[in-house]
Amino acid sequence: MKGIYPGTFDPITKGHLDIINRARKIVDTLVVAVGDNPNKVWTFDATNRIAMIKDSIGDLPDVEVISFTGLTVDAAKKAGANLVIRGLRAISDYELEVRMAIVNRRLDPEIDTVFLVASVEYSFISSSLIKEIARFGGDISQFVPEAVLKHMGVLNSNHGEER
Repeated sequence: MKGIYPGTFDPITKGHLDIINRARKIVDTLVVAVGDNPNKVWTFDATNRIAMIKDSIGDLPDVEVISFTGLTVDAAKKAGANLVIRGLRAISDYELEVRMAIVNRRLDPEIDTVFLVASVEYSFISSSLIKEIARFGGDISQFVPEAVLKHMGVLNSNHGEER
């Protein structure tokens, strides 16, 4: 079975990595699909977000990383996936995620959605929160993988030390 884990990943967080690693246990191949909506303003473009994900996950043979524009179900079909993986951090995520799952199922009845509840230690993390903390000079190292710190210029790339 092939699953797709869509998101913006702007940037990828340790919470995203937790979902990726747990999703790998329920699918044979996981496609991490980076949404690239040209009408949105991103902190990192799709190329950089893909690079951060690849740098964060290493060389996992059962994980592919792609970008997509448009509907998740279309990206899933194109990738050959029949399962959408979504993470839930809090009850506030639930209503929106369920509505999206229902719409996706109406658009393509062959595609199901599975929700993975965030691990407690990551349940409060969001990319928006990470960017705000970083914008004000806060330490984000406990929330994101080292690859993100390097891409954001928070680590000295020669020594792996925080600035």
